[in-house]
Amino acid sequence: MSELIYPKLSYSIMGAVFEVYNELGYGYQEKVYQKALAINFENKHIIFREQVKTDLIYENKLIGKYFLDFLVENKIILELKIGDHFFKKDYEQIRDYLTANKLELGILILFSKNGVKSKRILCKQNK
Repeated sequence: MSELIYPKLSYSIMGAVFEVYNELGYGYQEKVYQKALAINFENKHIIFREQVKTDLIYENKLIGKYFLDFLVENKIILELKIGDHFFKKDYEQIRDYLTANKLELGILILFSKNGVKSKRILCKQNK
């Protein structure tokens, strides 16, 4: 059994996510949850950056760019989604983000009518 990556920080992030959902409920656009979560992170003194632009470079040339919903403590990528379930493209997106940023852990959050769902995505090759 492997050791959990960033357990305390992950727990703090998830606590903030549940607080936002419990206060707002379901039915808002992603950007509303993102703004509320940013306020919650600030109140909890969780260090984060929002809408982080990440360049994708190949052979020293810019070939694309990504915008991360959140980069928490320069360790965890947090991506927010709205809907009933995660899609394959959601997993692929966060894996791409992790690889491009050379990070190990991403958390996908889904705000759904049935509550909050989350998935931890590991990218061990970036260790």
